[in-house]
Amino acid sequence: MSKINVFQKIFKGRTPPPTVERAELINGYNAVFTAWSGDAYANDIYRGAIDAIARNAAKLKGSHVVRYQDHTKVDGDCRLNRLLQIQPNPYMSAFDMIYKLVTHYFLYNNAFAYLQKDERGQIKGIFPIRALNAEFLSDGIGELYCRFLFGNGKEVTLPYTDIIHLRRNFNDNDLLGDANTALMPALELAHTQNEGISNSIKSSANIRGILKFTQIMAPEKLKEEKDAFINDYLQIANNGGIVATDQKTEYIPITVNPATIDDKQIQAIKTKIYDYLGVSEKIVNSSYTEDEWAAFYESTIEPMAVQMGLEFTRKIFNDREQAFGNCVIFESGRLQFSSNATKVNLIAQLMPFGLLTVNQALEILNLPGVEDGDKRLQTLNVVDAQNANTYQLGGGNNGKIG
Repeated sequence: MSKINVFQKIFKGRTPPPTVERAELINGYNAVFTAWSGDAYANDIYRGAIDAIARNAAKLKGSHVVRYQDHTKVDGDCRLNRLLQIQPNPYMSAFDMIYKLVTHYFLYNNAFAYLQKDERGQIKGIFPIRALNAEFLSDGIGELYCRFLFGNGKEVTLPYTDIIHLRRNFNDNDLLGDANTALMPALELAHTQNEGISNSIKSSANIRGILKFTQIMAPEKLKEEKDAFINDYLQIANNGGIVATDQKTEYIPITVNPATIDDKQIQAIKTKIYDYLGVSEKIVNSSYTEDEWAAFYESTIEPMAVQMGLEFTRKIFNDREQAFGNCVIFESGRLQFSSNATKVNLIAQLMPFGLLTVNQALEILNLPGVEDGDKRLQTLNVVDAQNANTYQLGGGNNGKIG
């Protein structure tokens, strides 16, 4: 059986770029991204927080839509929607792709994905890129390229127009998000806490006493007497807790008081990390209320959805296609996370105005649609403002309604 070369399968057929050199930036910084050497992902608090954000962000549904000037919106290319919603590449689902991008986004403040295109320029795959190093280059006419160096030593140079690039803490560099060095003190404290707890546990298992013999014994005999003393008196089975010795031995206990870490100190470090990432502890342990979820969505998930939508739109569609309303949006059924009372109240408020169809109301309640459910129902107490007088006076029916 031949070995599958995933690298060649993804980047096969790439035309070698023209002569390029390192891009010159306005602020003088080098346009080079290097994966952060601080292994933040090894910290349980940091990993748990990123996982909570990534698995909730991965629920976002990417869609190609066409927006018209009259504010109507229609579904776009079904093939592109399949890539965005189901399988962006042969190796992962859409959930996996977004999860990976979001994880890289918070770990490195830069997340990359390669838009694989066919000979006609149509998107046929989206591949998240985990590179050790990324260097921005430019050719003679100012086109931007990105050279990626991977863990296996291989590298590839791709046009920046074919790269989805999401940035966080986008400040100093013209092209890259800043590193997570601001978080290092909190992570070091968290590591020190874990080490302190571990050492405290270990110290309780060290020497607990000195067994002093008043007689001179051979080393073998000393060890034999020590083992016998441990088996007789320092095992859990010694329920009485009493040690009996004669004149030949003297037992001197050693009291070990290991240092303990205050719960408030542990919580302070957690809060520092959670605040840095924009997530609360209740979101991480899934004990949030409806209002707490809404705050998390609006402050963390929704900005990412906007950023992803704009980046996918500008990299997938050219200026002319965008002018005709083609765009990519990432949205989530936020009401799926609302309480039943909120859902029922919303339907009761919106249905009389004809703002929801029957099937839309059923979808909010997580129920299947029905036949002819795309019709809108509206109460007779609400009429078009232009027809209000006609409705009240009965029009040409001599004052009668009906």
